[in-house]
Amino acid sequence: MQNNKAKNNNVFREVEIQLSAKFGYDVAIISSKFIGGGCISNASKIQTNIGNFFLKWNATGPADIFIREEESLKELKNAANSNLYIPEVYGSRVIDKKPGFLILEYLSTDNSNFSNDEKLGRGLAQIHQHKKNSFGFYNNNYCGLTLQNNSFTKNWIEFFRDNRLRFLLELIENERPLPASEMFLYEKLMDRIPKLIPKTSEPVLIHGDLWSGNFMYSPKGPVLIDPASYFADREMEFAIITMFGGFSHRFFSAYNEVNSLPTDWQQRNKLYQLYHVLNHYYLFGGGYQSQALNIVKSYL
Repeated sequence: MQNNKAKNNNVFREVEIQLSAKFGYDVAIISSKFIGGGCISNASKIQTNIGNFFLKWNATGPADIFIREEESLKELKNAANSNLYIPEVYGSRVIDKKPGFLILEYLSTDNSNFSNDEKLGRGLAQIHQHKKNSFGFYNNNYCGLTLQNNSFTKNWIEFFRDNRLRFLLELIENERPLPASEMFLYEKLMDRIPKLIPKTSEPVLIHGDLWSGNFMYSPKGPVLIDPASYFADREMEFAIITMFGGFSHRFFSAYNEVNSLPTDWQQRNKLYQLYHVLNHYYLFGGGYQSQALNIVKSYL
């Protein structure tokens, strides 16, 4: 208990230093309240002499995880519009001998606006119109705790096959190896990918990990949180959107009004889901192994 209290005090002091530098005068934390819901980092609402902030922090994990999340949030904010809100970032710190953290604008929850689903759909469709000339991102980042290889490439087929599936399978081989018979099937799938996904994909900004736990409704409208952004074929976004549910028909209708999906996108949906299923196997093991293998077999 004493050790946790000392860690909290260390984090709070570092946060006060960063906020004071940001705003140009002394900022002091008055109180903090733990917020549940996160499965990786600690989360708190902190009250200061200048207002409330949201704080994520952790003493373990990849050193730059909060720095990379900050980059994603800032890129999304550059692409956002009146239908979506991206929280302001006020500071971040690497994990080293001291805990790392991310300081964000504090936003309360408000589910009273019945147009939020439509705003979320329209807002995401507009973010997916934010384009680049290559697939990837400025730095490697993390989907959960899993490193993502974001090296830029002009070719979506190569990026999805090599930077996503093959890179993740190599991580899996080091942690919880798959049987040789299954790896043989994955290699067969790799050979088929050029026939399964379009050669004409455009690199657009995606959230990267947009399940129902990574957005919220606030008084400022729908809010995107916990991103793992990169420039991808936008169908990659719908892999995680459709994996666990939580997105209404109104969301999909509003999205298609602004930026209609191809009529055959669902034919590729499970293939793109394979990345997230494998990531869950890498992180948690269990039944995700057989779920991933069933997807592979369906495309052979």
